[in-house]
Amino acid sequence: MKPVRNYKAKDVEMLITAATITESAITHQEFLQSKRAAWNDTFFQDFATKIDTVIEEYLGRDNAKALRKATQEVLAIQTPALVDLAEFKVQVDADFNSDPQLKKEILTTLGYNSFYTDAKKKDQESTISLLYQFKKNLTTDLRATITNKGIDAALLVKITSYADQLKNKNITQEGKKSARKELTEEAINNFNAIYEQASAIAKIATKFFKGDPTVQEQFSFSKVKNKINNK
Repeated sequence: MKPVRNYKAKDVEMLITAATITESAITHQEFLQSKRAAWNDTFFQDFATKIDTVIEEYLGRDNAKALRKATQEVLAIQTPALVDLAEFKVQVDADFNSDPQLKKEILTTLGYNSFYTDAKKKDQESTISLLYQFKKNLTTDLRATITNKGIDAALLVKITSYADQLKNKNITQEGKKSARKELTEEAINNFNAIYEQASAIAKIATKFFKGDPTVQEQFSFSKVKNKINNK
């Protein structure tokens, strides 16, 4: 009988999620060990090594490390881009509050009304689309209209520079998601074992960090997976 996966995700996404959660556990190892003695000095590192070994054996050498690196590079651009996009919007909302029609026109022209809602949720395609529309439609006249109100011209330069950077990193990330080997029953059994162990770590750690939602997110299987899956 063919083994059944215990998780609802692509194999590579599940494995990267498990590896990312384990990295977070290593970062917070001292606190977690103080709450659970079974998580000794080598527990998380041993598990991280096991994940990498399984990935190298069944998906191809360094596939996980390459995807983790590509994902981190995407987030390294996406995160400050969203901060700057938010700072720009709040200033436009305030500066053009007395002229709502012009404010709407500016935000529509620059892509906010089409893409900003999903971009705020860290959807990479929406963020890229917003950045490209911003870059394409920021004419000299529109730039002057905006900066004359007091918005720093350097902020506009920063936002327009993100478009190509994020697109290129996103392409790299997508290319790392393909698996290179046909999976066997043994592979799926190993994947299930990793998923169960990572899920247990995530569940317990989330409870230990009750009251600290920022850290809890690092141990949310669904939230970490969605970042990797561009949602």
